[in-house]
Amino acid sequence: MSRLSVFDSPLLLGFDHFERVLDRAKASSEGYPPYNIEQLSEEHLRITLAVAGFKIADLEVEIEDNQLVIKGRQSEETDSRVYIHRGIASRQFQRSFVIAEGIQVVGAKLLDGLLHLDLRRPIPEPKITKINIESGDQENSSATTTIEIAPSRK
Repeated sequence: MSRLSVFDSPLLLGFDHFERVLDRAKASSEGYPPYNIEQLSEEHLRITLAVAGFKIADLEVEIEDNQLVIKGRQSEETDSRVYIHRGIASRQFQRSFVIAEGIQVVGAKLLDGLLHLDLRRPIPEPKITKINIESGDQENSSATTTIEIAPSRK
């Protein structure tokens, strides 16, 4: 059975890649480690992950295509600790976030068991593009009309 998609509409030309992005976002919905996403200003975001027990050497942050990937793997303990109860998770993880084009990761900081990733989302300048319309009439082939496309304002 084939799956219907809103992106199959003829009114949404060139948006088929968004469906792939949404599929990737759904695939990374595991709940560990917990995280927050804050909007610090109009241009700045912060993702904070709870990574208690992880050291900087145990963490890796990468951008693959439009996906921010955070991986954590604690090294095996070589000491001879004997636990009566072990309730602090020390499992490896991979947490992914799909980020829009133009978003930049400007910093990462580990502080008090929290990994903070600071992102910047530059606000694009409005762009006006003029499109020339050529006449399809052979006699008036040199006549052209220019239309302006202006960005919508909110």
